[in-house]
Amino acid sequence: MNKFPNAFVIIFYAILFAWILTFIIPKGNYQREHNIVNNQTSVVPNSYEQKEAPNLSAFNALLAIPKGIAGRADLIVLILLLGGCFYLIEKTGALNQGLNKLITLLKGEEIYALTIITLLFLTAGFTIALQEEIIAMTPILLLFGRTLGYNPSTIVTASYGSAVVGAAFSPFNPFGVLIAQKEADVELLSGAGYRLIFLLIASVVWILFIVHYAGRNRVEKSKLDLNIEGLTSRNKVILTLLALTFGIVTYGLIAQSWGFNEMSVCFFVLAILCGLVANFGLNKTTEIYVDGFKEMISACVIIGLANSITIILSEGLIVDTIVYGLFSPLQDVPPSISAVLMMISQTVLHFPIPSYSGQAILTMPILTPLADLIGLSRQVCVLAYQYGAIIMDVIVPTNGALMAVLALAGIKYNNWVRLIIKPTLVILGIASIAILIAVQIGF
Repeated sequence: MNKFPNAFVIIFYAILFAWILTFIIPKGNYQREHNIVNNQTSVVPNSYEQKEAPNLSAFNALLAIPKGIAGRADLIVLILLLGGCFYLIEKTGALNQGLNKLITLLKGEEIYALTIITLLFLTAGFTIALQEEIIAMTPILLLFGRTLGYNPSTIVTASYGSAVVGAAFSPFNPFGVLIAQKEADVELLSGAGYRLIFLLIASVVWILFIVHYAGRNRVEKSKLDLNIEGLTSRNKVILTLLALTFGIVTYGLIAQSWGFNEMSVCFFVLAILCGLVANFGLNKTTEIYVDGFKEMISACVIIGLANSITIILSEGLIVDTIVYGLFSPLQDVPPSISAVLMMISQTVLHFPIPSYSGQAILTMPILTPLADLIGLSRQVCVLAYQYGAIIMDVIVPTNGALMAVLALAGIKYNNWVRLIIKPTLVILGIASIAILIAVQIGF
């Protein structure tokens, strides 16, 4: 039996499939307006029209690959600097000592440790929409998982999967809900109480699934290389600097609207400081830092390749046609059914548009007048978007962050799909109930 394709091969197939679609799906686009005040481009509702244009050549399709990598330069820089930082901190021995201490405290209470990890990433997801940053954390998380007797699938589900669920049900995800509310002309942060109720429900269900799966798939525990009873003073300082940096980054994302570049600066400074605290000196610090970059190269390339799929669909002028085909029929069905179908359409659309912030900017100006026409509140429209689009980050192969995490964890995509499909459908079922109730109560 042939081996299932790895992450690179899957994305190459997706690139080829996207190019073939540009020959099959009619070309067309919506008109767009640029707002000089906020420097944003928005879609003009009811402006879709088909157009004649030459097909995208094979050479231009291939050009999308370097364009895709270059287009994610800021994220790639973050992953390199963050990954190198974690690699360097690992070489200081601080992480091993810290994990050893934590494992000693949690000895015989592994299920609580797993629950704590899940809660931490659920919190990171609903507060700052943590996702790509998990790529650099994956090697350390896997090490922690092995010492507790949990396989890579359990750890990825508890970390990456939890962050996605938290982001999908978040009342203030800055890259999802807030953008969608702004595009839909809905008061920012409105409806937070209702969203928090279903965030709690979804979180409980997700935790129960992880605990159940982990209990049935335990592996033999591995021992850390270091076995030191207490943390050294230097390593206490290093771990304190790490915690302080995450606090600064969280504040920057929430209060200062930071992007990837500002985060990159923080982790670059952290790496240099940790190297100096560990008494490595500048030469050794930078050499180890560069070695850490090498560990992240494959993940960075995967993210760039995934971005090239969106570029092909966009340059092939079929993205707007896909949007038009998915959402136009919704005006012919009752509001409750239309709202759920709106969410399902958002899940489908997330395959060709893996950036959920980009998906919000594209779809909300189209869906808002449609919602007004069929009697749906704009708040429900936002719910359908956030639940449908964001949760699909746990499964769509066009999401570079997912494929990078799976590659680092050594998990085949087909095995991941078999694991994650059932809980994803359950979570989407909870989202559907939330939407139906919202329609009935006039949310």
